[in-house]
Order: sequence, then structure tokens, then C-alpha cells
Amino acid sequence: MSTKSILTEARDIERAVELIQLGARLQVLESEINLSYERLLRLYKEVAGKSPSKGQLPFSTDWFLTWQPNIHASLFANIHEYLSKAAVLDDIDVVIKAYKLYTEQMQADGIEPLLSFTRAWRLVKFMDNHMLAMTKCCKCGGNFVTEPYEIARNDTCGLCVPPARAGKGAGAGSLKLERTARDD
Repeated sequence: MSTKSILTEARDIERAVELIQLGARLQVLESEINLSYERLLRLYKEVAGKSPSKGQLPFSTDWFLTWQPNIHASLFANIHEYLSKAAVLDDIDVVIKAYKLYTEQMQADGIEPLLSFTRAWRLVKFMDNHMLAMTKCCKCGGNFVTEPYEIARNDTCGLCVPPARAGKGAGAGSLKLERTARDD
């Protein structure tokens, strides 16, 4: 029987606490952290002050392909891709850092983040499993989240060609802010 290093266990606990603080669901912790379910559950209750949410994680890729979620997912995916190439980090640490940068950008622009940590983590899993991909926009040249096996055509992102309903309703100002964030 191999004994687990105290330092490795401490790092797992530190990561678990950070994930819980970012809003990760218990299923994400079980998948990414090498601690028992019972320890993760106790840790979750201690850090969050409540029991974890029940139910399945989102499994459909459809949510990421609708207009506003696609803009947010694309921003996160681009940050994640950059960090994956630029930094030598464990996979979960890349997701954590990319999610923090995504939320900081949203808050700096006064936009409510649509992407929860669990959805961001799921997006990375979908892309790793080739269930979603990145496609270059023919207008702005930026990459955005799409289905992986679509026939190549002149694809444009949701910022370049928003749907007709964009700009109507209570959140009308967010499109302008998102365009500004993308143009930087």
C-alpha cells in the first residue's frame, strides 16, 4: 500500500477549497481532486457553509452555441487556450486561472458572467473530447466556439453578426460592452 504524501494531500485540499470558492460542483471536485468523497463532502460543507447542489452536471453542448453564452464561452475558451500554451500548469490549474481571468474581465466591463465554473470546466471537457471546437470568424479573425464537424464556410461570431433580437430588453447595454471588451 502506497502512502500519500502530506504535501500532495495539502495541495489537493488547497485546490479543492479554491474550486469550492469558485462555485465548482461536487462532481467536479470528485473528478479533479484525489481525496475521498467523504472528505470532499465535509470540506465542501465547511467552505461553502451548505450542502452541495444535487443533480447531474450539464451535458448538452447546445447551451454553449446560443448567442450570449457563446460569446462568454468563446472568451473563456480563448483565455484557456492561451494559458495552456503559455504556462506550465496542471490542467485543472489552467481552468482555474482562465476562469478567474474571465470573471475579472467581465467584472471590469460591468457585465454579469454567464459562465459558471462548472460550465467552464465542462466546456474544456467538451473541447478535449472534440464535442466542441474553435472556428475563426471571417470578419474579425477571432476564434469562437462551434460544433466541431460543421462544413467550412464563412462563419462569423456572435459579436460581428448579433441576432436580430440583440440589444432589445433589459440587458441592451451589455452588447456594446462586450464589443468593447473584444476590440481591446
